[in-house]
Amino acid sequence: MKHFVKKGLFFVCILFLLTGCGLTSASFLANLKPKEHRVRAKETVYAISRKYKVPTRTIIEANELQAPYLLQKGQILKIPRAQVHTVKKGDTLYSIARAYSVDFSALAKQNKIQSPWTLSVGQHLYLPATLAKSNYSFNDMSEEKKVSAPEKKANKSKKKISATALPATPKRSGKFMWPVQGKVISGFGVSKSGKRNDGINISAKKGTDIKAAENGVIAYVGDELKGFGNLVLIKHDGGWITAYAHADSVLVKKGMTVKKGQAIGKVGSTGNVKTPQLHFEVRKGTKASNPMNYLKS
Repeated sequence: MKHFVKKGLFFVCILFLLTGCGLTSASFLANLKPKEHRVRAKETVYAISRKYKVPTRTIIEANELQAPYLLQKGQILKIPRAQVHTVKKGDTLYSIARAYSVDFSALAKQNKIQSPWTLSVGQHLYLPATLAKSNYSFNDMSEEKKVSAPEKKANKSKKKISATALPATPKRSGKFMWPVQGKVISGFGVSKSGKRNDGINISAKKGTDIKAAENGVIAYVGDELKGFGNLVLIKHDGGWITAYAHADSVLVKKGMTVKKGQAIGKVGSTGNVKTPQLHFEVRKGTKASNPMNYLKS
């Protein structure tokens, strides 16, 4: 639980990216000129992302790569560099971290800022390469974008983007049920250290079934969000969304309709946690709510 709170908050990488964070667009300075990387034999996007400490999605989008993202020896890739943010009135270290999709602790450490995290107007903060230019937002999870096949003509036009719609969400049956039974080891809200948890963490034995808290449609399955391991998002009737992180394995795919109580995965310790647990969130649109207020007793 401590490790989870230290490393950051669920959806910092995506939720506030395009939905407003109290920071105006004028606060963001343009990316520095990207580095260039010449691909070596058998090199992968993942290996390159590790080398430069840049998210794979950032490299994919910066270079308009297509699945399955195979690279050619000698190919030149653009590697986005760090960004700089100038502190304005009303900015906090937390609001800046979530705006740029960076880990709160990492941002503080990189700029040698210690508790109580005081900032000065006009102060320059250096940020690692992030997902700030990504097409992904929380709402995009329900309509993932796909890139069309490249044209065979010599003068290729820009790739067209098309959204794949999800099936209609089934009606809710009532209150959300507990996705697993266990002890809540990390509660909702801001801790004494100033870190925020947008959900709750429930301790459970590894391999325990993770159950859908309500009827819904699987909106996202993946492990692209650093620190949260295998993640499942379920879209529910009325604009509700539930999230399930740190799964050991996942039993569902995007677009599947699931029933309340249906097993969607197995409890694990993937991501930045050391003990088996489930991070669970309840959201109305993009707003996080305390799951304890909606779960059946």
